[in-house]
Amino acid sequence: MAAEVKHPISMIDPSQLLRPEPTFNDKPIDAFRDYSIDDEDPIKARVRRTYYTMHTNVTVDLVKQKREKWLKFNHFKSTVKDALIKLNELVDESDPDTDLPNIVHAFQTAERIRQDYPDDDWFHLTGLIHDLGKVMALYGEPQWCVVGDTFPVGCRWGQSIVYGDDSFKDNPDTHDPRYNTQYGMYSPHCGLDALLISWSHDEYLYQFLKHNRSTLPEKALYMIRYHSLYPWHAGGDYRHLTNEKDEEILKWVHEFNKYDLYTKSATVPDIQALWPYYEKLIEKYIPGVCEW
Repeated sequence: MAAEVKHPISMIDPSQLLRPEPTFNDKPIDAFRDYSIDDEDPIKARVRRTYYTMHTNVTVDLVKQKREKWLKFNHFKSTVKDALIKLNELVDESDPDTDLPNIVHAFQTAERIRQDYPDDDWFHLTGLIHDLGKVMALYGEPQWCVVGDTFPVGCRWGQSIVYGDDSFKDNPDTHDPRYNTQYGMYSPHCGLDALLISWSHDEYLYQFLKHNRSTLPEKALYMIRYHSLYPWHAGGDYRHLTNEKDEEILKWVHEFNKYDLYTKSATVPDIQALWPYYEKLIEKYIPGVCEW
């Protein structure tokens, strides 16, 4: 019989209380982000395998190596639209809520935001591109180092991280006294900007947008940078490291997250019909051929 992962009340995602209505489907709130262990279910088994591999291998040293590799932006050149089209080839191995190509989720998120915020075109585009950093997986990066929830490295693992301590038991940093204390290599309330976060599509896209001089507003950049940092924005961990600026960022991330999470469904938008609108937004905020 499959074992069930019990989550403390503190892990309940605050965006559940802000879930936009009407939704694209009738999926119950508690059916999202189901990380219960059932190795006979191929999706649950795939998700668990991805996270265990991630939590075993993502260390301070590995994150530094990935930043050195990817933040040179010398891997390929492409428009944002062409990079988005590449997401047709990607199904996120860490996601228990959908097995559709990632570009479908991109348009689901963007269109739901557009319904509630018709005048905020920057927000529409943020929804469309928020997972675009996952293109790394199409250029040789394993998905466990691209997708999934993120977490700080260099300090004790947060209690609300998916699959908990068991998944980190073979991670070298778990046993390294430099990194396994409450503060680790950080100082109290140093702020999210000072933390080294597990390498993922979030940080890559955030840095990509800065490198290519995107004119998206600051709050859009932080929505992108921290939307997968669930142990912080949903689990309540790492508050001993955050500061006043991060409280403002948290409001932005919560507002974005309810559209990112709860729009996943089997309903596929008419992507071809929507491209002309979003092409104009790309040209406005991230024009031309970009360096990736």
